[in-house]
This record gives sequence, structure tokens and C-alpha cells, in this order.
Amino acid sequence: MFDELSARFEDAVKGFRGENKISEENVSDALKEVRRALLEADVSLSVVKGFIEEVREKALGAEVVRGVKPGQKFVEVVHQQLVEIMGGANSPLANSKEKPTVVLMAGLQGAGKTTATAKLALHLKDQGRKTLMVAADIYRPAAIEQLSTLGGQIGVDVFNLGKETSPEEIAIKGLEKANAEGFDTLLVDTAGRLQIDNQMMDEMVRIRKAVEPDEVLLVVDSMIGQEAADLTRAFHEKVGITGAILTKLDGDSRGGAALSIRRISGQPIKFIGTGEKVEALQPFHPERMASRILGMGDVLTLVEKAQKEVELADAEEMQRKFQEASFDFSDFVKQMRLIKRMGSLGGLMKMIPGMNKIDDGMIKSGEEQLKRIEAMIASMTPDERSKPELLSAQPSRRHRVASGSGYKTVDVDKVLSDFQRMRGFMKQMSSGAGMPGMGGMPGMGGMPGMGGMPGIGGGQMGGRAGKNIKRQRPAKKKKGFGDL
Repeated sequence: MFDELSARFEDAVKGFRGENKISEENVSDALKEVRRALLEADVSLSVVKGFIEEVREKALGAEVVRGVKPGQKFVEVVHQQLVEIMGGANSPLANSKEKPTVVLMAGLQGAGKTTATAKLALHLKDQGRKTLMVAADIYRPAAIEQLSTLGGQIGVDVFNLGKETSPEEIAIKGLEKANAEGFDTLLVDTAGRLQIDNQMMDEMVRIRKAVEPDEVLLVVDSMIGQEAADLTRAFHEKVGITGAILTKLDGDSRGGAALSIRRISGQPIKFIGTGEKVEALQPFHPERMASRILGMGDVLTLVEKAQKEVELADAEEMQRKFQEASFDFSDFVKQMRLIKRMGSLGGLMKMIPGMNKIDDGMIKSGEEQLKRIEAMIASMTPDERSKPELLSAQPSRRHRVASGSGYKTVDVDKVLSDFQRMRGFMKQMSSGAGMPGMGGMPGMGGMPGMGGMPGIGGGQMGGRAGKNIKRQRPAKKKKGFGDL
């Protein structure tokens, strides 16, 4: 996400190279690039104007201390202003003392409102909250069935009265059920339209009066860019929103909606959707998002994802295997499944500081190679998976694995060689010897829960891709804006 915006911000900072102070001239040149970047990212024009003037004022008034380059100070100012424009801090979902907490979901058709409702229900379930979803969209074909199906998948109850009852009556009956059966949160999925119209707004107002929600969340498709500002303004003026959920952010390389919503409505973005899976919903943290936009990574979110998926006992057992160099192919498959649950490999890599410059083609190549490795492992016997040395000692076994997976024996030889070398690296790092440099290591390094994976960083991605990473390592400028 935000790839185009990140690249343009980097161009803006290049003008400070070789400068020894912040001046009106170099700030003006940088802000021209920032302005162009924001407009191309489809940020609302009024938001762009305000942002530029605020950055200009703070940058010219900033004192550059010894040891800090002007470009670094400018980035710090931009980062602070990005955080401020997106809300300053995370705004959690309401949790009313008088149960249930009622949340009304609003938005246009196609924004992913029904899916966002289910994602939010799962998020709340993971927090220990007992949630009831109410299917009050009686207009869109199969909307009720979609919510019921999603509810079944995530184990959350769904209330509906079919399509013959008015949406406000459905919401009222759903609230009565939540009160009677001890649900602490009620999520009401309402109808959307292809465009804003008075009939839709009037219906939303009636539902709001009927259930008096603690939250009215506007679900916004991030891909609509600058139109998000008009949509937010219209809903806020007519219905009164308390926050927003920004969906499809994983497919948005521009980021205009994320930068416009708070400034236009005064209401925070509370969650972001980062994928199609029902688990792909994250609380919105402006500071973390600003860091992503500026290419600095997002380690905190990455760690949270790992902690959610990794049990402490499993992590300790894996650590023991690293120390004893007994990590086997079954463990490798387990790690791969863990990563898939956490999200796409490319998305995870770009959360690591300094990794935002890895080419998408290289990541895709690595993902394809990992699939090949999994196919080879699937062709191994249980003994071969737990004792890779059996494959090393008997060429006939490697030949059988190659035939069973549809690859050549030389491919299996390469996987085995890299895997054994990886175990040595893991043992070396676990013993406190330090990480010997990513280019020579057949894995992703010390990333939480990932162990080290043949596929990225010079191992099984293939010679050319691995060599490219080695050549890039000395280029410290590619570590993110903080290193410029």
C-alpha cells in the first residue's frame, strides 16, 4: 500500500542532500514535490493546501541540531504532520457501560460493508466480546445470506427477519434479542446505494433514532480516493458518523482516502481492511501508517500479527530446535502456514524497516519458489521430513522426491543444501553469535515467528534475485527516510 506516495516523498527529500541547513529555498522545492505527491495520491485539494502550509511553517521554524541532517529533520516534520492529519493516535471502538454497545455500519454499496461487519465481529470475538450481527440490508440481493454465511464461518450469531420487515424494525428487534440474551455488542449491517441519495440518508437517520447507536462507522473503499472526502462530508452532515473503516487498503498504492477522512469529518479512522480474508482487519494507528507512507516499516503491527498467531509454547519449542539445529522440514511447513495466516509475504516484508525497496517481482519470485519447496516437502516421507540427513545420504530418495513433486533432482539438491545451511545459521544466531548478514542467509532473518525461510534473501529465490539483494545491501539510502 502507498507505494506511489512513498516513492514521491522520497523524491521530495532528495533536494536536501548536500545541504547543511533548512532554508526557504530548499523547503519550497521539497514542498512542491510533496504537493505533487499528495495530489497524485488523490488527496482532497483542501487537505493538501492545509498540509503544505503546516509543514512549511513547522519546517522553517525547526532547529536542526548537530548530527542531524536537514533532510532528516524535514522528514521528521512531515512524519509528525502526517500523524496529526490522520488523527494523532489510535481511537478504539466504543465499549459502553450499558450493554450492549450498538454499532451502526454505514456506507455505499460495493465498499465492503457487509464483509467489514463480519471482520469487525471477529476482531471483537478475539477480544472476548460477545457480538450479535443484525442483517438490516433488505435491498441488495443475497446480502442477508452473505452475512449469515460469514457469521457461520467465524462463529458469530446473525439476526435477521427476512426482506419483508423494515430495516429500522429489524434493528429494534435485534437490539431486543441482544438485551435478552446477554450480547455485549450489536453490529447493524445497513443497506448501501450505488450513490448517495436522500432515501438512503433518511433510512439511516430512522435506524439511528430507533437504536441510538454508540458508534456510527462509515465504511469507505480506499480506492475511491478524493471522492472519500465528499462521501465522508455527506454522511457526517446527514447522519453523523463517529468514525470510519477504510477497506481494500492493500490494493491502494495512492492513499488519498486515508489522508482526507479525518481532516474532512473530524472523525477518526478506527480500522483498516488489509485483505480479502475475514481476519484482515487492523486497528488504525496514525503513527504506524505515517511510518509506512515514509518507507520506515511497521514493526509493531508485524509483531502483533506474529503474537496473535504464535503460541508461547510453540515459540519456545522452535527456539530450542534452532539452538540444537534440529529444525526439520515439518517445522518449515508449519512456519509457512503461519505466515499465510498473517497475510501476504509481500505485505509482511514491507513492514520491516529497510524492506520497502524490495522489488515486487522479487517477492513474487520468492513466493513461487516457496510453493515449489512445499511441493517437494509434500513428496517426502515422514522420516525424510524429520530427518533431512536421510535425503543427503541417499540420492535415490532425492530422485524419488523430485519425480513425485514434478521437479528435477538438482532442484531438490539445492533445497536440501540451502536448508542445511539455514539450520547452521539459525544455530549460530541462537547461540548469540549475531546475524551474519541477510544476503548470505537463506531466509528472512530474525523476523518474529518466521525462523528463516529458503526463498527470500539469496537462498531459494534463485541466484539472480539473491545476488540483487546482496548488491543492494551497501546502499544505505534504501533503508527508509530515517537513514537519508
